[in-house]
Order: sequence, then C-alpha cells, then structure tokens
Amino acid sequence: MTLPPGWRLEVHEALPSTSDRIAAAAEAGEPAGLVVLARVQTAGRGRSGRAWSSPPGNLHCSMLLRPDRPAREAAQWSLLAGVALAEAAAEIDPEPAALRLKWPNDLLRHGGKCAGILAETSLDPEGRLAWLSLGIGVNLTHAPALPDRPTSCLGAAEPPEAFAARLTARLDHWARRQATGGFAPIRAAWLALGPALGTPVTLRDGPVGGGAFAGLAEDGALLLERDGGVHVLRSGEIERLG
Repeated sequence: MTLPPGWRLEVHEALPSTSDRIAAAAEAGEPAGLVVLARVQTAGRGRSGRAWSSPPGNLHCSMLLRPDRPAREAAQWSLLAGVALAEAAAEIDPEPAALRLKWPNDLLRHGGKCAGILAETSLDPEGRLAWLSLGIGVNLTHAPALPDRPTSCLGAAEPPEAFAARLTARLDHWARRQATGGFAPIRAAWLALGPALGTPVTLRDGPVGGGAFAGLAEDGALLLERDGGVHVLRSGEIERLG
C-alpha cells in the first residue's frame, strides 16, 4: 500500500521512542504528515507513563498532525485514531467482529488488548494545538503480557510498514471527515465499534469507580450510568468491560 498524499514514512531499525522522535521533529518545524516507524523501541511508553513492550514484528509508530484546533478538542483525536485503527485492523483480521474499542485509547480482540494509542500535544501561545502526536502500537505477531489485563494479537499479521500505510490511509480519511463534518461522524463511528450500551464498566481512575456504559457525549467524554444518574467523565480510563 502507498501512503495518502502529503504523508511520509520514516523507518528506523531501532529508536528509544517514536513519539519522542515526532516531538523533536515537530518542535523543529516539521510539517504535518510525518509517520515514524521503528522496528524496535527501546523505551516505548503508553498511557500514564507505563512502559510499552516493543518486540520486532509488531507495529510501533507515531504520526504528526497540526490540526490548528482548540486544546479542549485534543482528546477527540485519540477517539478518531481509535476508529482508524479498528477499521485498519478489520481489513486484515479474519474475525472483524472480535475487535472492539475501549475508551479512550485501546483496541481489544476477544477482550484482550491488541493495540493502544498515546496522544501527546503541544500548545501555541493562543492555547490552540500547535502539534499533535499519535503514538500507536499494535500486536501484529506478539502479545506481550501485561500485569493487569489480558492481551492478544490481531487474527492476521502483515509487515509493520504495510499496516502503517493501511492505518495512515484510514486516519487520513477520518481527519478529512472531521475537517468537513466536525466530531459527530467520528463519535458515531466510535460508538458503532465500542461496547454495547449497558455494558458494565470498571474505571482505573476517575471520580466514580464504575457503572454501565451509556455512550459518548457530543465532545467524546465517557457517559456512565450509576446510581440512577448519568455521569460525564472527561478523564480516567476504563480498566475492564463486562
């Protein structure tokens, strides 16, 4: 597969972190559209500073965007990337129905984490997004064990470079949809790929411990039904579904 117009792929045999490479390039003035892929990461990281195991054969990449949007919209890009990731995975997985999104940044396969997204941003003096980095890791051939959750691989694998191109094509599609239609189409697509309404949810952190999944707010916040009311959560992380 080839990259969409305006995108460039930079491949490294090894890097400490593809997201660090994107941040350095962004601060140096690199235009949007850079995709950095490392066959191996030696200091990969996930959400909340957790280490991300990066063995050869899996996808470890980060993407540079410059959306020129208010800082409050930054979290929506993790959801947009999740939709793109789920669609790219479904194109090669023999069981696409086994893939589900978990708010705000994971892709599950039969309930096991098979991919994750790390969004990092920098703001301009006006408080808008100067640049946005989307770091994405996908278990294509290996499912490194995690101490707190099950893991899995996609049901089929392809070379990381090929999957990176597939993923970039879907991300480009949704970025263009957002530019013309706002967040509503991404929200609808995410809900179609996320848990069923009413699914029991346990939170890793946040103001409430859990409840029943009640959808997404118009800005992408998690809606959780608990104690007869609906809570709107803009921070935290779902630990477990079901």
